[in-house]
Amino acid sequence: MDDEDDEPVDALMEEFDTYEDYLDKQITPTDLYYLEDVELARQLVELGYRGNGELLRRDEFDVRKEAHEIAKKQRANKRPKKLASAGKDLEGYPLLTVRRANDRASIFLIVRALAQREEAVRNGKLTTIVFIRDRNSKKQEISGYIDFAHRLKTENLEPVFDRKRRFLPKASDLSFFNWETQTSTSNPTPNFQVIADNENGLLFKNKRDRKIINVDPKARPGDNSTRFDVVTTEYTQVVLYDHVTRRRT
Repeated sequence: MDDEDDEPVDALMEEFDTYEDYLDKQITPTDLYYLEDVELARQLVELGYRGNGELLRRDEFDVRKEAHEIAKKQRANKRPKKLASAGKDLEGYPLLTVRRANDRASIFLIVRALAQREEAVRNGKLTTIVFIRDRNSKKQEISGYIDFAHRLKTENLEPVFDRKRRFLPKASDLSFFNWETQTSTSNPTPNFQVIADNENGLLFKNKRDRKIINVDPKARPGDNSTRFDVVTTEYTQVVLYDHVTRRRT
């Protein structure tokens, strides 16, 4: 069971941030009244002349404190991260259509579609590349391919799910193009390698299972990959590429 793997919290280390705080706990108001010096009182406690019970030496305290901090970080890393889409009222938004090849049309909104994928993307079962074409704040037409998982890790997307900020491609994403300035960039992410110079056009290689995702609308997206075309009035064009990740054996 997972609970058996969790180390118990060290209550003493949780209570005291420093060894000096630990020593201060052993000092009484009477000690301070007669000694009139906190540092002297601490020295007497450390030497064993004051305090109650068995006292930790400074080196023992430091070792336990370090172990405690490491354990806290490990527990924090194990703790499921809050979903950016959690608690968002997505039901009240107008419904849009997502078309998938060889399937009936489904009803979605772009933030709904991302919310449905967020948990699977965060736990590594799914990777999603989001293609968006629209205009930026300067009214310039831009387009790009976004690694949804990478954005979730590097950016707070709650304003996107609250619809306070638009989900637009950036120069730091997998691929970005500004049609007015002719600025073009491509960047690998922890999940994908960009293959730009290819006779088949732009490709992305999943770093986990080495599978290729082909974003050419006339071609198959690749093994374990599915293309979703989102019909929306919020953006000029939106396409989602879902890739179910399977680690190589």
